[in-house]
Amino acid sequence: MTLYDLLPLVYRERDADHGYVLRALLGIIDEQVVVLERDLERLYDNWFIETCEDWAVPYIGELIGYSPAAAGAPANPSASLSRVLAPRRDVAATIRNRRRKGTIALLESIATGAAGWPARAVEAYTLLAAAPNLDHLRRHRGRTVDLRHGEALDLIGTPFDRAAHTVDIRRTGSSRTIGRYNIPGVALFAWRLRSYSVSRTSAEASDWRSPAGWTAAYCAENSGPNCYTFSVLGNSAPLFTRPEPEADAAHIAGEINVPTPIRRRGFGDGHGRASPAYYGAGKSVSIWAPGWPRKDAPQPVPADAVIPANLSRWHYDPPRDHVAVDPVTGRIVFPSTQLPRQGVRVYYHYGFSADIGGGEYARRLSQPAGARTYRVGETETWRTIRAALEAWSTDPNRPPAAVIEIGDSGVYSDPLAIAVGDGESLQIRAASGVRPVIRLLDYAADMPDGLGIKGGSGSRVTLDGLLVTGRGLLVRGPEREDPYPAAGPDLCRITIRHCTLVPGWGLHDNCEPRRPSESSLRLINTSANVAIEHSIIGAIEVAVDDACRVPMRLSITDSIWDATATDRDVLSGADCEDPAYTALTIARTTAFGRVKTHELILGENAIFMGPLSVERRQRGCLRFSYVAPSSKTPRRYACQPDGAAASLADEEAAFGAHRVRPRFNSVRYGTPSYAQLADDCAPEITEGADDRSEMGAFHDLYAPQRRAGLARRLDEFTPAGADAGAIFVT
Repeated sequence: MTLYDLLPLVYRERDADHGYVLRALLGIIDEQVVVLERDLERLYDNWFIETCEDWAVPYIGELIGYSPAAAGAPANPSASLSRVLAPRRDVAATIRNRRRKGTIALLESIATGAAGWPARAVEAYTLLAAAPNLDHLRRHRGRTVDLRHGEALDLIGTPFDRAAHTVDIRRTGSSRTIGRYNIPGVALFAWRLRSYSVSRTSAEASDWRSPAGWTAAYCAENSGPNCYTFSVLGNSAPLFTRPEPEADAAHIAGEINVPTPIRRRGFGDGHGRASPAYYGAGKSVSIWAPGWPRKDAPQPVPADAVIPANLSRWHYDPPRDHVAVDPVTGRIVFPSTQLPRQGVRVYYHYGFSADIGGGEYARRLSQPAGARTYRVGETETWRTIRAALEAWSTDPNRPPAAVIEIGDSGVYSDPLAIAVGDGESLQIRAASGVRPVIRLLDYAADMPDGLGIKGGSGSRVTLDGLLVTGRGLLVRGPEREDPYPAAGPDLCRITIRHCTLVPGWGLHDNCEPRRPSESSLRLINTSANVAIEHSIIGAIEVAVDDACRVPMRLSITDSIWDATATDRDVLSGADCEDPAYTALTIARTTAFGRVKTHELILGENAIFMGPLSVERRQRGCLRFSYVAPSSKTPRRYACQPDGAAASLADEEAAFGAHRVRPRFNSVRYGTPSYAQLADDCAPEITEGADDRSEMGAFHDLYAPQRRAGLARRLDEFTPAGADAGAIFVT
């Protein structure tokens, strides 16, 4: 009440005698004054590139002659797309970049500023074979191969190649076949995959000497009790570098400065030990084995006790007091006669494309007003999720809204059954920056062991930031004996956000699913609305009675939906031949498998690798999506392969449909390039969304716009006579 407080006391006393009518009037005026003050503050902030709103960035850029890369941009781009078309960092560095034009290190800065991709610039002429003058030796130039120099041999063909090559007359900036070693060529190697850590505490301040808060390694018992994998799922996966910032703007990025897979030779220091550049507290990789090799031994395991090795066949037994690590497969081997008795904890980094699924990245958290928080972790009041659930359910003053927050990236394997009452809300979430693992085991022989969820009328359940493996989720509605009963109390809404429900329940060593035919989510006789956002999830099975209720609403956005094969059902009824009685809304999602649904309300910017079968096709719309041939859908707009085959003759239509079929670098969960569109994928897919971005789960990365922006900046800042082009490493 700012204006009212400014009034003289006599007027406020008179207002009190009349029931505070004047205070109510000034309260309304005061709200508008606050809005006006905030607007004036925003106008001042919009004068500066550091504080301005996103819409003002292109206008500030126009003042200094910045030209945004508007490659096929829509008339009214979204806020996230606007940040890609006119990156704030790139606009801020415009004048500085012009002063540095002609320097090789500038191209790396451009890749980071314009596209957000770490990069390494290499001048091709420095790697061309040439006869040097003995009076003017250039030792930093490419040299002939020395077969005794294993490190140089290991780097051949990589962005860090040191060997001399013959001239390649193809252009580096060619839009077709790229040449790397032309005389004027400048190759800008870019890394699109990001490096994600596992594991850290939410505060990022845990004691590096203690394993508390760090995730457990997986003991590969089939290979031996001394064999472990960094991945808690037991699959082999490469370890990635934790990129270190470059100290000097003129420095050319090295392996330690980019998010690249760690090589075996690079992981070593040249003397049979782990390199301190990669291994140790605060580095890319660390291992804790409490009480190993002897009581009170220093932790984490010292670098001089870690041996880089090739463990692709597990055929290596390290000497006593040493542990072997293979960064290419993500495997660990202890001496067979010296096992770690108190378990193994690890800290490492893996590669992935975006913030999808459970992961240690910053997430926006939300909760109902007045919710009570129960914190779970090794150093918290409750050590397990089950204990926190019991504390909430037995609380005599049980709050209607509760949040169970897990504060570390530990593994939780206690059996769980979630039951919420009428009007109650429960959220089980990871703290921002951690990725806890819920490992569902086979406890009972005579009943399912999935994570069971049920609730009363108007209740809500949210899972946020979790990785669930071993079993799936089971959501049950009320029991129904009468075939045509009245609607009973049931959950109102289930939200799965930034979670991974491992497709196939688990992974073999080669990333093949353990139970490929099992569903990650089973919905039995429930009318709850199900919303899945920014998640990786396996097949969904819906068993409901379609004679007594409207279709259950299912919404999937910005996710990867994987049945582990395109000929398996990713959405179906209890009988695999029946469609799921659902009204489906799907956007910016990649689906591997057959989708059988009663109704499709809206599908957009999605990829359906298996046939899409919709029973009720009079309603709904499918737009800017790829659907497999033989699909039965509502009306389509700007979909593929329809668009590619429309202008072709009948005999060529089959070829057109085959040409635009999406191609991926990997279709197996657990691999770094999982669900990433391949570089040779048809442009109808990579630029086929409604805003000219790519279809599928990684739509919001806006990769086509980033590539166009980077190409434009290279044309602007490449020295005269040079030919620069981007080469994608990952």
